Amino acid sequence: MITPGALEGVRVADFSRVLAAPYATMLMADLGAEVIKVERPDGGDETRAWGPPWSDEGESTYFLSVNRNKTSRVLDLRDEADRQVALDLVAGCDVVVENFRSGTMDRLGLGYDELSARHPGLVYCSVTGFGSGAGADLPGYDLVAQAVGGLMSVTGSTESGPMKSGVALVDVITGLHAAIGVLAALRHRDRTGEGQRVEVNLLSSLLSALSNQSSTHAVTGAVPGPMGNLHPSIAPYEVLATADRPLAIAAANDKLFRLLAQGVDRPELADDPRFGSNADRVAHRSVLAAELEDALAEHGADHWFDVLSAKGVPCGPINDLGQAFELARRLGLEPVHEIPSAAGGSVATIAHPITLARTPATYRTAPPPFVVPGEGA
Repeated sequence: MITPGALEGVRVADFSRVLAAPYATMLMADLGAEVIKVERPDGGDETRAWGPPWSDEGESTYFLSVNRNKTSRVLDLRDEADRQVALDLVAGCDVVVENFRSGTMDRLGLGYDELSARHPGLVYCSVTGFGSGAGADLPGYDLVAQAVGGLMSVTGSTESGPMKSGVALVDVITGLHAAIGVLAALRHRDRTGEGQRVEVNLLSSLLSALSNQSSTHAVTGAVPGPMGNLHPSIAPYEVLATADRPLAIAAANDKLFRLLAQGVDRPELADDPRFGSNADRVAHRSVLAAELEDALAEHGADHWFDVLSAKGVPCGPINDLGQAFELARRLGLEPVHEIPSAAGGSVATIAHPITLARTPATYRTAPPPFVVPGEGA
């Protein structure tokens, strides 16, 4: 028997596609919300065609990644009859989520002003690339946001030049912000009966997520640059060579550095005045790295992971995804779940990242198949 989720009874009309907003609505669906995904007739969500890779049943793994626990309705929002169906759908929902360009939903008669006038308790979440003001006409794609939002300028090294992250990180962060905003608005509605508009955008989400780098610029006016695997304010907090593969070490305070020095059989490093404080270590980071790598060359990364972890030093080898999943399994985190697919088999899905003791996330249904009305079930 499936335990009712924390969001049981919340109904979401999901007019979004691609990644940021669908990720947000999937998180809500995992927690018990009923999410009805509205898709256009000519192929549905774009990510249904984003492959390879494909599942054994021919579905895009990209689409599968953010659309479990949802049902799908195919509607042409340019058609009057289908628009009425959409309006009827919204009338029975608590939340609307959309990520069209600013103004599109207004032109379709599905904008916030019109819908909130009909349904004062409605929570309406808009996800855009660059806000609803002067950036309203700019299309929002993660790669572009990483570029113009500064993430690429601090990723990579002086040798590599600017680099994007290996995943659409800004989309994912924005999706998290969207989910938080919707939950906050629902909490307000529970107290007052009032709905409200929630707006998130890729650029603002990225500037917030850049945290210490953004703060450095806001406070001092300095413009950080790429440092590869180094940290601008901490040492050693970087990737160092071992006898086989690299090891990430995060000795972020004096106690951890002393434990690190003991762990690599170089206790004298902790008493070296060049490395006496974090500021000293940052000032002499290249010398310190050379000393540590000389010690680490005695053994491979897995050896040092075991030895240093036993001492409480944060560290870890550079894993590929297969090794990362294996680590999660070894730690009992159950990173993959199997859920029944519409074709009668099953599909692997990644675990919801939040553990709730009383109302855990559930994996009820695979992402919905694309079915145009009148073309089969």
